[in-house]
Amino acid sequence: MGKMDVCNINGDIVGSIAIDDTHIKYEPKTQAVHDVIVAYMANQRSGTASTKTRNEVSGSTKKPWRQKGTGRARAGTIRSPLWKGGGTVFGPTPRDYAKNITKKVKKAALASVFADKMASQSIQIIDEIKYEEPKTKQIVSLLQKLGILDQKVLILKAAVDYAVLKSADNIPGVNVAIASDVNVYEMLDCEKILIEKDAVEILLQRLNK
Repeated sequence: MGKMDVCNINGDIVGSIAIDDTHIKYEPKTQAVHDVIVAYMANQRSGTASTKTRNEVSGSTKKPWRQKGTGRARAGTIRSPLWKGGGTVFGPTPRDYAKNITKKVKKAALASVFADKMASQSIQIIDEIKYEEPKTKQIVSLLQKLGILDQKVLILKAAVDYAVLKSADNIPGVNVAIASDVNVYEMLDCEKILIEKDAVEILLQRLNK
């Protein structure tokens, strides 16, 4: 059973939290992480790119000129892809890029990333981050005290907190998520994870299911 220090918003250590060794020494599942990231990126694509074929563009269907005797090349329609304003050949059409990943693979990927972040000492636990109203300087001050202001930081909350979300909204490289919904991509796309003590319990519950 491993232990991690818990600090407050002033950067002072105020306690510790126990982390089961199974999460610390979890065997990396790189293929699972890769599959989940590929699926996540694919699911972000809207798939709305669309072009018109020769049957869909506007224009007359009448033959521009007679077949022979003009000295010009044969032409059957002004909608031809060879003509300006004609249809597109093999252009993109709306499609769904979504990929499905099993719960087992998602869980393995999340556990792998969590263990890796633990091993690289990229996770910092804080007792609570709570403000009465949104102010950017509050989060800036907190990150300065913890020495992580110039890094990409993921703040993990136990529950939705719009004051914290709005406070961090204008800080480049700082993202806020809740432990019950955070995904593998968000945890990988940061240098430090600042997680509330209660959020740790929620995240571990997800890994133990």
